[in-house]
Amino acid sequence: MHLTVLTIFPELFGPFLATSLIGRARERGLLAIEVRDLRDATTDRHRVVDDEPYGGGGGMVMTAPPWIRAVREATAAAPAWRVLLSPQGRRLDDALVRELAARERLVLLCARYEGIDERVLETVVDEEVSIGDYVLSGGELPAMVLIEALSRQVPGVVQLASSVVRDSFRSGLLDHPHYTRPPVVEGREVPPVLLSGNHAEIERWRELAAVRATWRKRPDLLAVAELTAAQRRELERLGRECGDGLARRPKDRG
Repeated sequence: MHLTVLTIFPELFGPFLATSLIGRARERGLLAIEVRDLRDATTDRHRVVDDEPYGGGGGMVMTAPPWIRAVREATAAAPAWRVLLSPQGRRLDDALVRELAARERLVLLCARYEGIDERVLETVVDEEVSIGDYVLSGGELPAMVLIEALSRQVPGVVQLASSVVRDSFRSGLLDHPHYTRPPVVEGREVPPVLLSGNHAEIERWRELAAVRATWRKRPDLLAVAELTAAQRRELERLGRECGDGLARRPKDRG
């Protein structure tokens, strides 16, 4: 996967791209990530990238020419899917991460100030992506979130591929709880089945624990989750115990 990031603050990405899984993936050639300074695409000596908005109002708007020039330069050698990080975009979720990860090349636009000239979206942006319904000062942090999520989809970045398959949301459910040493913490013990060595029983416990975690933390996901027969029975049991008559009809997957 090849990613190009366009920003006026390229220095923000240095430590992030050199650390942990992403840093090692870049060293091994699994990820190619370049960060370009938008100001390099300006033509005036002051390297200006913003101006006052037409029609008045507070704040400054990022001008179109540097963005259009920078995106076209970034895609001159090969076409790429061009993504603007914006609170007005499609909400980032596991499905969208996998869609974007299927693309070989991406250009990520990190805007600032009050926004970006609409003509940038009309000419050199394929998609807007949001990490949530709130506003940040710029697109750099959302770009890092997206890069982190995308990197996990690249084969070899995460050593244990099974851990990616088990990630929350992959089957429509949250991940099961995790435990490690010591076996007792402030009187709370690890579930005995995890110490049993019986891998079939451990897998069954994890399968049902994922339902319980989702039911407790994100019950909205259960409306569309794909459940096994055992998971459906567990969900019905939880509903009976709490007396809420849980009547959602998640999809079966065997």
